[in-house]
Amino acid sequence: MNNRIPSPLWLAPLVVATAAALGLMPLIFFALKQGGAISLDARVLHVARFTLWQAGLSTLLSVFPAIPLARALARQQFRGRMILLSLFAVPMSLPAVVAVLAVVSLYGVSGLLGGWFPVYGLPGILLVHAFFNLPLAAIMLHRALAAVPTENYRLAAQLDLTDTSMFRHVDWPAMRTALPRIIALVFLLCAASFVTVLTLGGPAATTLEVAIYQSLRTDFDIGRALSLSAVQVVLSLGLVLLLGKLASPVEVSQRLRLGAERFDGQRLTQRVLDVVLLLLAALLVLPPLASLALTGLSKLAVTADLGQAFATSLAIAVPSALATTALAWCLAVLQRRGGLSARIAIATSFAGLVLPPAVMATGWYFAVQPLQGGVLLAALLITSLNILMGLPFAVSALSSGLASLGETHDKLCQLLGLSGLDRLRIADGPALRPFVLQALLLAFALSFGDLTAVTLLGAQGLVTLPSLIADQMGHFQSRQAEGTALVLAALCLAASWAAQRLGQH
Repeated sequence: MNNRIPSPLWLAPLVVATAAALGLMPLIFFALKQGGAISLDARVLHVARFTLWQAGLSTLLSVFPAIPLARALARQQFRGRMILLSLFAVPMSLPAVVAVLAVVSLYGVSGLLGGWFPVYGLPGILLVHAFFNLPLAAIMLHRALAAVPTENYRLAAQLDLTDTSMFRHVDWPAMRTALPRIIALVFLLCAASFVTVLTLGGPAATTLEVAIYQSLRTDFDIGRALSLSAVQVVLSLGLVLLLGKLASPVEVSQRLRLGAERFDGQRLTQRVLDVVLLLLAALLVLPPLASLALTGLSKLAVTADLGQAFATSLAIAVPSALATTALAWCLAVLQRRGGLSARIAIATSFAGLVLPPAVMATGWYFAVQPLQGGVLLAALLITSLNILMGLPFAVSALSSGLASLGETHDKLCQLLGLSGLDRLRIADGPALRPFVLQALLLAFALSFGDLTAVTLLGAQGLVTLPSLIADQMGHFQSRQAEGTALVLAALCLAASWAAQRLGQH
């Protein structure tokens, strides 16, 4: 590639920086107007402590059981192992509101296993976070084990290593490199959880994201919202910096590899323990999905409200996905250049994590208050927030595509004298088309199933599929909500499945 960076690429960091400034400047203005002091009263400190407490517990329950689970997946050979891996990938593709409804449909008061498990408050939050993140951590650790050369396992078999020695000398070194970033990533996702805590939490189970929303929409306490926002920014920035220091960004486009052939784990006790672990993990994921599918199919009804919500979701998701992919392309190319350009691109792509949705929505809420844009303005703000939240995933997909070209395209294009638009049209474009489509589908699925932006910035009369589900749950129409959730889950799973298929080629 040329060392010179085309100036249009810098529009992406400029656009994101402008959006961040528009979100932060109103907060700074109000803080200065109130004397410039952030009030860390007992309520703010309590919410911050609970945010860290529930995120820590969720991480503990999600990551550490994933270590033996990943080993069981790696060393046991059985029919349907790829199907089980695919099942574990399902929660990652589901919108949060669908996962919450799936858990409630099984363990709620009127669920199939009603009364077996408290779904509201901290226990329910931990259960949903484990539903999401235990499979995620297990798959990521399994990928680390799958990268171990087969020769290592053959040598271990020849040395007749015990199970403890096998873990210590072969498995643990492979997982240890991935474990810190997995812990940091899961902790960050749980700390920034909004829909799950808003739906299942209560007065004693409120995170910073939810408290900011409640301060603005319920209590109209701007000072408290500013204080909560400041704490949220500091915590999120610290977590993202920690994530960046511990390891490289997670690749979202890796295929589900079965891994190298192994010769351990064949003793009866080991096989029994591994089977029990796999069954317990499957029981965490499969029953809520099956319950939602069964009840959703029986209550699925094509109504005018469903059609209108689908059209609204589509009208928001399509431009959001297109804009996200365009910005992600610019940032991925800048990141490929290395040096200062790469650092700026990486920082820009993580803006949606450094500045969580509730913080950005708070600033935008103040910025657009004087305007009378109604539903159209709300749709524009929701689209913008979805772009920021989808940017890290789209950039990751495109960065892996650019990295896969490696030095081959660089040297070939240099020999042929191809650069700029000619190189993109003739060489890079055809090779990167699957990665561009993958980024587009990922951004579409994230935007189509997002409830956070609609809840924070939605206006009366603007109803998407996720907000329709939330409204039906709020009006005690749980069966209708399950039918709507089934439609939303099917569409998001289809888009995510297509994105994963594209990532394998």
